[in-house]
Amino acid sequence: MFQEMQEALLKGKKAEVEALVDKALASGLPAARILNEGLIKGMETLGELFKRNEVFIPEVLVAARAMNAGLARLEPCLIKDKVQPKGVVIIGTAKGDLHDIGKNLVAMMLRGSGYKIVDLGIDVSAERFVEAAKVHNAGVVALSALLTTTMAGMKGIVEAVRAAGLRVPVIIGGAPVTRDYADQIHAEGYAPDAASAVEEVGRLLA
Repeated sequence: MFQEMQEALLKGKKAEVEALVDKALASGLPAARILNEGLIKGMETLGELFKRNEVFIPEVLVAARAMNAGLARLEPCLIKDKVQPKGVVIIGTAKGDLHDIGKNLVAMMLRGSGYKIVDLGIDVSAERFVEAAKVHNAGVVALSALLTTTMAGMKGIVEAVRAAGLRVPVIIGGAPVTRDYADQIHAEGYAPDAASAVEEVGRLLA
């Protein structure tokens, strides 16, 4: 059943994923096992295929939507069973940046990998990142920027997180962002793509 679920997820078959999750729950399988061996395993495979350029952003978006549909079916049982997420990730685009496709992709893949996502959306100030990190007891703060002009604002966000006394690692990404820039502004994490972001968040929380 889990193999079927993973294959349906990879093909982006939303209704099939929902039906398989329902079937697994009806058979008495624990929600955590369905999440880990079905959905998360499928998302891990998707991430590997994406990194090898064997699938592309449209396929990833469709698969991630199918995963979100399956996760919505599981969530009431996960809450009831007190299954804890791997960690809390605060995510948003830097102040002034209105581009969110990459950010949304990262958020979906992280959610599918077992993390609780607090998505602040676009054009997010340093103060809002800091406030959300405090309120939600964040494990990681994730910043995205698509423009070189807004990329510069990432430095202020990293500094604000530090000034607030939060010992929360910051990960950055986006088209113009590089590992060198991450080092320059003292961000602990950097990811060139969504699949790498999942791995990097795992490393930062380890």
